[in-house]
Amino acid sequence: MPTLDCPAAAHRAPFDARLFRRVLGLFPTGVTIVTTWDADGRPVGATVSSFNSVSLDPPLVLFSLARSMACCEAFAAGGPIAIHVLGDEQEALSNRFARGGADKWADLAYGAGEHGAPLIEGTLATFECRPYAQYPGGDHTIFVAEVKQLRFRDGNPLVFSAGGYRRLAELEVCA
Repeated sequence: MPTLDCPAAAHRAPFDARLFRRVLGLFPTGVTIVTTWDADGRPVGATVSSFNSVSLDPPLVLFSLARSMACCEAFAAGGPIAIHVLGDEQEALSNRFARGGADKWADLAYGAGEHGAPLIEGTLATFECRPYAQYPGGDHTIFVAEVKQLRFRDGNPLVFSAGGYRRLAELEVCA
């Protein structure tokens, strides 16, 4: 049986959470902000990179939130959801919603979408969704949402990899 000629050392579980996060960071992801309303009718949101397509028919997407996040309970309540894909010029917006505490919505242009979720203006793409399912996932909750409406504009996505924001390289087209 052939063996792999691999210079990387293998690490068996259980392994250090920092190591796991570091290796996961080698997979580049887009950056999104998920939004909904809390029980008092205030908008809540969080930056997430755990966004994925699930199904084309029906149109389903998923994202996950740490159960320890203050906003996780608001999403679990089952209200309308919006998922905003950020453009490469929106690092500051990503950082704003990645932090806890301060009012993330202060001085931010937003409104309610047709399907009820809070929408942030100017993002690269927006998926307006209704909750479809929730699943426990270790220290996270996995939310599956059905896309009811989408909008988008031209631009490049904000990408996160290896602990930092990245830009996509343009492909050269040969004539």
